[in-house]
Amino acid sequence: MFRLALALCLLASPALASQCIQLSQNETPTVWRAATPGAGLDPDQVRIVYVAHSAFQIETGEGATAVTDYFGGHGPAGVPDAVTMNHAHETHWTAFPHKDVEHVLRGWKTEEGVPADHWVELGEMLVRNIPTDIRDWAGGWEEHGNSIFVFEYKGLCIGHLGHLHHEPTEAHYTQIGRLDVVMAAVDGGQTIAIEPMVRILKRLKSRIVIPMHAWSVHSLASFLEGMSTDFEIVFEPANELVISARTLPDRPTVRMMLPQGFDPSFSEE
Repeated sequence: MFRLALALCLLASPALASQCIQLSQNETPTVWRAATPGAGLDPDQVRIVYVAHSAFQIETGEGATAVTDYFGGHGPAGVPDAVTMNHAHETHWTAFPHKDVEHVLRGWKTEEGVPADHWVELGEMLVRNIPTDIRDWAGGWEEHGNSIFVFEYKGLCIGHLGHLHHEPTEAHYTQIGRLDVVMAAVDGGQTIAIEPMVRILKRLKSRIVIPMHAWSVHSLASFLEGMSTDFEIVFEPANELVISARTLPDRPTVRMMLPQGFDPSFSEE
């Protein structure tokens, strides 16, 4: 178990209404292999592939694809329909997205100071954002410099917290709504400290939490210890997860995933 943890740490009015909110309140990138988007999935299923760092490919049974915190690399389904980005560091965005990406969703405010505002429909998958603030390089704060992105598909609500630097406000939680699956940074410093991140995730009560952006054994161990009182901890040497609203685990679970291309053929002893 601990060897797996160590390895993970060292790697670095619209047509669609939001089901999640409603239910909560009552240069050329590499394509690793070609695939037919949606292949092998039931119509209501989603495949989540851990690409690297904070980038995940989300692929629906209908064949729609999106990549989070897109830095130029894609998952196995090839060039996605949409990419989301945050600009805290260059590993979370690129100025040169692939020319075939139809929707490039930047999570930070415009040059005029207007917060990012995205509501994009990819078939039956809705992609939307909630702006948050980030620390700037001068030691201050940049208003609306990050976005939490939410992906909704056939009753399943998936959230990516991005480069979150502060606890969400009550208004943020209202905008987020219910999250069944959430990707959360657990570095413990570059984004947000472990203790407030644990509070956030216990507040969200997601059925599946996928840690990302882990930099040290200490931060990951602290995170897992904090979560273990309310969540089951599951270590599996896999880089993808297939899920639907009907197959969510009964108990809230922290699901450890491996980045794309990582060789899991090692002993956990």
